Amino acid sequence: MAAISTDLDNHTTQPESATQPHYDLVCIGFGPASLAIAIALHDRGINARVLYIEKQQNFIWHAGMLLPNARMQISFLKDLATLRDPTSKFTFINYLKSNNRLVAFTNLSTFLPLREEYNDYMSWCASHFDDQVQYGYETTSVAAADNQEGPITTWQVTSRNTETNQTSTVTAQSVVVAIGGKPRIPIPLNGLDSRIVHSSSYSTTVPQILKETWKAHSVAVVGGGQSSAEIFNDLQTRYPNSSVSLFTGASALKPSDDSPLSVPTQNFSSEVCWIQADLISVNEVFDPERVDTFYNQAPESRQQSTLADKSTNYGVVRPELLDRLYEVMYHQRLHEPDLSKWQFRIIPWQSVIGFEKASDGDRIRLRLKNTSNGESSISDASFDLAIMGTGYERKGHETLLESTRDLLQEDKFAVERNYRVKYRKDVVREDCGIWLQGCCEDTHGVSSDVFFPLRDCNKTDGHVFLLAG
Repeated sequence: MAAISTDLDNHTTQPESATQPHYDLVCIGFGPASLAIAIALHDRGINARVLYIEKQQNFIWHAGMLLPNARMQISFLKDLATLRDPTSKFTFINYLKSNNRLVAFTNLSTFLPLREEYNDYMSWCASHFDDQVQYGYETTSVAAADNQEGPITTWQVTSRNTETNQTSTVTAQSVVVAIGGKPRIPIPLNGLDSRIVHSSSYSTTVPQILKETWKAHSVAVVGGGQSSAEIFNDLQTRYPNSSVSLFTGASALKPSDDSPLSVPTQNFSSEVCWIQADLISVNEVFDPERVDTFYNQAPESRQQSTLADKSTNYGVVRPELLDRLYEVMYHQRLHEPDLSKWQFRIIPWQSVIGFEKASDGDRIRLRLKNTSNGESSISDASFDLAIMGTGYERKGHETLLESTRDLLQEDKFAVERNYRVKYRKDVVREDCGIWLQGCCEDTHGVSSDVFFPLRDCNKTDGHVFLLAG
């Protein structure tokens, strides 16, 4: 993510009506991106009227994947504040100090805290802004405010209470849309059976479905990425007597690429150029400076770079977890050479394309497609539950902003380098705009869709620019 521009240093608060309070900035969604905005505004001492609207009842980050012993995949130094301002009170280190755990954490000798601890860190940060957050409200639309003459200067944001369905409306000069992704389940499987759930709700939903932890359940996990592997690993201890099968369309589970050095993802015309190419850290894929390079590439080059960078975050598994899973596989092989009889199985080359009810009616069988030869089949085993680690869709902003589509420069919600939606300049005033976060991978690279929040803050031409990687 990068550059959110709002004229907050020199803001002028407009009069508000009795029914529509007015804000300088409204952030839709109060996850890591909007939380980082709140922290950056606080640290810069910017006195603006800001509202954060969040559909959850309180701050929590990926509640369904807060698994025991699951660790972050990025250094704690890439927190909500450190790389922007190491002296901020909202750094992870200060969080540890404030909770009397700094020395104890240092003794762990790790840069990767537990995921549940990182969630607690962000919740601690979020608690400082409770008076600015409207929890329990889901935003349904953003539109140009009525009764405006000339270029648009104000947006109207409508939300509904998730418990009462009552609606509320506010207006804002600037709007940030940071609603995250929507769990994606393939259409042939989506919403058709309660025994098919997405990985995002694993730790909250599965215990309600499979209540007897001692029982010999049969569970399928679908997907070859970190979430699927973590769930496959967790099920082995959560339901020790159950059989668990992981299906992946790839030939094997693949390790994430976080090696210290690699060659930049560019097309070189000769071997000499390749030899002379500078080596970069794979983690630099997520650096703010890398976004500049990516954004300025031609669309075709962006696509190539995105494909090359996928190995850092998509459809891959941390090497240490792969080592753990291989030990489990090897231990089973020691006692049972027949793989089909294993309690915990990883089944490659199999993409799940549908399901059917088993003969007993209480379980399901999966319809499979062999990705190596295209052959279709039905799973040998039947399952009490199928957990889909099939990623997320990031198009929710299009629904929210649908009423503004006729204002666009193009027939899509394209964004500038600073993530501002490209509306026609003759219809939207320069100091009024909408910015997108977490849905701009096509133009800003893989870092725009992963957790690596806003971290640099620079002031240019009277605007505040909050830069993220």
